[in-house]
Amino acid sequence: MSRANTWKGAANMSAERQTDQRQPNCLICRHYYVTHDPRQPRGCKAYGFKSRDLPALVVRSVSGKPCLLFTAR
Repeated sequence: MSRANTWKGAANMSAERQTDQRQPNCLICRHYYVTHDPRQPRGCKAYGFKSRDLPALVVRSVSGKPCLLFTAR
């Protein structure tokens, strides 16, 4: 295998990894809302929780998977 072929393979792998690690944008999600609690200013109606971080980050850290309930507005 030539270096050019190896490089293209590596580029494809990193592109696949980047798509797998993308997070949905909570700010444009139908379920996202801003709470009035200064300690937990962000919430997700679909999962039913409030947190300091964006809900998609919380879902990813707890389940290891990206948010599956994202729905764009």
